[in-house]
Amino acid sequence: MSGLGWPGRGRRGAHGGAPSGGLGWPSRKPSLPPGTVRVVEQPQAREALRPEGERAAEPATVTGSPADTAAAVPSAETAATAPSPEAPPDLPAVLPPELRTGPDAPVAPVVLVAPVEAVQPTDPLPVSAAAPAADEPSSPPEADPAEPAPAGHLTDPAAARMRAVLRDQEPTASSFSTDDDLPIGAQAAAAVRALNPHGRYDFPRPASLRVITVANQKGGVGKTTSTVNLAAALALHGAKVLVIDLDPQGNCSTGLGVAHHSGTPNVYDVLIDEVPIAEVVQPADGVANLWCVPATIDLAGAEIELVSVVARESRLQRAIEAYCAGPGADLDYVLVDCPPSLGLLTVNAMVATRELLIPIQCEYYALEGLGQLLKNVELVRQHLNTSLHVSTILLTMYDARTRLADQVAEEVRSHFGDTVLATAIPRSVRVSEAPGYGQSVVTYDPGSRGALAYVEAAREIAERGAAPAAGSGT
Repeated sequence: MSGLGWPGRGRRGAHGGAPSGGLGWPSRKPSLPPGTVRVVEQPQAREALRPEGERAAEPATVTGSPADTAAAVPSAETAATAPSPEAPPDLPAVLPPELRTGPDAPVAPVVLVAPVEAVQPTDPLPVSAAAPAADEPSSPPEADPAEPAPAGHLTDPAAARMRAVLRDQEPTASSFSTDDDLPIGAQAAAAVRALNPHGRYDFPRPASLRVITVANQKGGVGKTTSTVNLAAALALHGAKVLVIDLDPQGNCSTGLGVAHHSGTPNVYDVLIDEVPIAEVVQPADGVANLWCVPATIDLAGAEIELVSVVARESRLQRAIEAYCAGPGADLDYVLVDCPPSLGLLTVNAMVATRELLIPIQCEYYALEGLGQLLKNVELVRQHLNTSLHVSTILLTMYDARTRLADQVAEEVRSHFGDTVLATAIPRSVRVSEAPGYGQSVVTYDPGSRGALAYVEAAREIAERGAAPAAGSGT
């Protein structure tokens, strides 16, 4: 083949020339001895840099045989190795100084860092400002308005708020200035109110026991999550709460840190064997005044076993009444978490209560099943429990970024009116993380959006059923 073959294999070019003249790869140039630097010179550039008087004449064209031409024109190796005395002194070197190596390489300068004088940290909350001595006057000394505040000190509104929280005092209205407020300080203050360690922010207690059933046959709308967090919020704010886990999955027991493995005394024994609640109840982990009746997988067969039992719909009602008449006489709330169905377990919960709390996810599917749930509530009211009514509707998983959430919330509020709580529970990853640690979000991250929303929802529920004030006449 001619030069159209594989390049670089020593074939001749397409026109029979040397290998470097074909269509293949050009021939490799011979390597130079080590230490030799190849300089590519451009005659036109050199001539342009010379003064006019020193410019050489145009080289004459060499004609003749190839031997004469080779003798007249120096080879590339000779031109590269020969010195160039005519090169101007201002031409740049082949390698810049910073890239040279060897003994001629420049030495990098040594940079010495000047010592920095240490600054003593200042206390953002001086002890003298927080608690004045007894012999000092109560009014603070007047400060020079022209003198700036020391570095590291908080501004007056923020400092007043933080001191009030640290001193466990009720912050004044001036302490909540939004201009100089600190985000971390605001979150810390909100967490203190959510945990309520000293009972300063207790909710109003009800005049009598309130039994509230949390039900919705639609799964994944937040029944268990709302039960756990509302119960924790009520218990942290002065109420005594009992939670009954009526879901065979036992997620409510998990959220309260209560053991519910197989063989644990649970609500199945209460419904089938009529065991008193006092024998199966357990205290919640980490929250005072909160108890839980756990559920195990045994509860899954309770509906089948209850079919042939006399007065099967009122088994849970009798158990709650017996417990509240004895060991649980001082309870304020009983919250019942229902399974995502409309079977006998949910019917037992509806018969045992007067109030029904319905969590509604802000999506279309949750609205679609709401009509069937209300029909079942009406059937239970007509035949089994005439005092049953929908007292509270809680919007859950609210995402303010979507129009769908706003449309669902507006539709529910327009249909149910004041029954819907003003607080909507937002989507929050903290709410989903808390059960993994056996806690409610109120104790897991009390300053998060989800915790604050559930605390505010619990406050609304408490205020709706609060006992009338003395002397109000109502």
